[in-house]
Amino acid sequence: MAEPVSAGRPGRIRRRGRPSGAGAPPPVGRRTARAAGAALLAVLLPGGALTGCGVTDSGPSAAGAPAAGARPADAAPGLRVYFVARNGTWPVTRAAPAGAGPQRALDELLAGPTADERRRGLTTALPAGTHRVRAEATAPGTVDLYLPWLVPELERAAVNQLVCTAAAAPGIPGGGRPPDVVVRVHESGLSGEPWTVTCDETGAADPRTAGPPGH
Repeated sequence: MAEPVSAGRPGRIRRRGRPSGAGAPPPVGRRTARAAGAALLAVLLPGGALTGCGVTDSGPSAAGAPAAGARPADAAPGLRVYFVARNGTWPVTRAAPAGAGPQRALDELLAGPTADERRRGLTTALPAGTHRVRAEATAPGTVDLYLPWLVPELERAAVNQLVCTAAAAPGIPGGGRPPDVVVRVHESGLSGEPWTVTCDETGAADPRTAGPPGH
């Protein structure tokens, strides 16, 4: 795998000047340690299971930027649901029954992370309680999202979850990568044109028209 919320910069390592015998090879102990480190990387990197994920069995760790919005080309079909990790929104894959579309993806999001996902450090920023979010693929490459809230009432991470889960949903005619899908957000009690956003490569809502959060 990858959240929505920010990791600190690593400190700089000050290099010491080399001793006068800098041209000499390092002691055998150092060569052995370097060889062991290289061997360990060779084991870990090809599988990718232990690198670049940021969420382990003991919780999320600082592994770089949040997960990108695009689905990998070799990803298995399924629902891509966005939850929140320490360094941003983080997608998980759920099984998609035949004919599943944006509504099923949003229903899975509102159900919240599973017990196993919570043990791994994933949470949700959506308000507690029973809520209904309606999602429809109404035009090629477009999802209409009908919320029971006003966007400014929600945490930014919650908006990211909603928008990116809708954009990554299956069953969108002409849909492709999440950043290429337009999400039209209709807020409770408001008439007029919806707020138009996309899900960017970091898993965040990227406005395309003026609107929330300030209205």
